[in-house]
Amino acid sequence: MASTALIFNVLKLMQVFIILAIIVSSVIMHELAHGLVAYWLGDHTAKDAGRLTFNPIKHIDPFMSILVPVILYLLKAPVFGGAKPVPINYYNLKGREWGMALVAVAGPLTNFLLAFLAFLIGHFTGALYGSGGELLVFVFTEFIYINLGFMLFNLIPIPPLDGSRVLYVISPDSVRNTLKSIETYGVIIVYILIVLFGEVFSGLMINGMEGILQFFYFVVGG
Repeated sequence: MASTALIFNVLKLMQVFIILAIIVSSVIMHELAHGLVAYWLGDHTAKDAGRLTFNPIKHIDPFMSILVPVILYLLKAPVFGGAKPVPINYYNLKGREWGMALVAVAGPLTNFLLAFLAFLIGHFTGALYGSGGELLVFVFTEFIYINLGFMLFNLIPIPPLDGSRVLYVISPDSVRNTLKSIETYGVIIVYILIVLFGEVFSGLMINGMEGILQFFYFVVGG
């Protein structure tokens, strides 16, 4: 019994480390995408701040990048989180508002593409279905779900999340003024909504991820 418990604990610890590796790599790619698109649109702020790098130290926020996602995983809730926001100077961007929207979309789109790429590799190699063992099934499955979770969470149209930047550019002045007024407290508002409506939020996230997965299977003819 003791040896069985030890093996279980080792496997659980291994899974947590895998989840951490997936989370860190995913948020780095998300933030790097923001910075690169901003750079291509004429803003060098992220580059000058040393954020156009794969160095995790430059991107990781201990709370949002590690603690929150790991707790959510251990609670068997949809995993989401974020990193230190990449500094962007709105006034340097080509297209200003539309440029900011493109910078914002780049992050969630990157997570979507990472999830889709992992799905394609896992599907066509059979790794998603056990051909490489249970560990590979776990790695591919979690990589897909975590990136989809990051994508959906960041598309919530409440500032400073990415979805708000897209909403801002297509909205009338009344909505824009509201978004500006809650910018400082946006993250707190999101957390309160999650605490108060956690089950509803989890259900929406799960349904969203499952819907995207169905789309992936449709693309490959599955």
